Amino acid sequence: MNTLALGPSWLDPDYLINTFGLPGVLLIVFAESGLLIGFFLPGDSLLFTTGLLVTTDQLKTPLWLVCLLVGLAAIIGDQVGYLFGRKVGPSLFKRPDSRLFKQENVEKAHEFFEKYGPKSLILARFVPIVRTFTPIIAGVSRMNYRSFITFNIIGGILWGVGVTLLGAALGKIDFVHQNIEAMLILIVLISVVPIGIEFLRARSKSKKEAAAGGGEGPGPSADGGPAPVQRGRHAKR
Repeated sequence: MNTLALGPSWLDPDYLINTFGLPGVLLIVFAESGLLIGFFLPGDSLLFTTGLLVTTDQLKTPLWLVCLLVGLAAIIGDQVGYLFGRKVGPSLFKRPDSRLFKQENVEKAHEFFEKYGPKSLILARFVPIVRTFTPIIAGVSRMNYRSFITFNIIGGILWGVGVTLLGAALGKIDFVHQNIEAMLILIVLISVVPIGIEFLRARSKSKKEAAAGGGEGPGPSADGGPAPVQRGRHAKR
């Protein structure tokens, strides 16, 4: 099966699976789930393609075993990210930008975590880049470990196993199998929808705050100058 590379040829899911097999898939899932260097890896399209190749017998591993190993790789990856975050702590926010590290990615994940709390560990699984940094931010924030484990397991199963099973189920449909390039593009587009939604919400919120802020503040005094600031009861006379 030849798929359309959605980036560099070495990031093409079909190329990665044919070259590195299931161990390569597991390593990529692990890295993208909690290692700083894994944010650019093609997690969603890779899992979808893996499920498709299993159901079409091009990957000679039982589907149940693939799902089990993928789920474990995703869960363990987040676990490593959490422990890394606890160890590194606030110094992560002071780390300078480099070719593989952007402070902007950390800040986005931090905002995502602050907004959604523990359930961000589940939601972030379906948001590229954010899913790599969220468990690290959870560690930096010293999130309760029991809560982290619970949401980590749920998120790892829903994403790792869910996307793989989706690929396996749709791979049985001739149309999907014959148009795998379009399906992979669709998977990538769907995966970035949450980012677009959050961007639009943040933009709308900023506009509302700006509009509200423009209507606040003391009005002019009777002589056209700024209104005098009233002293409080305890103000210095």
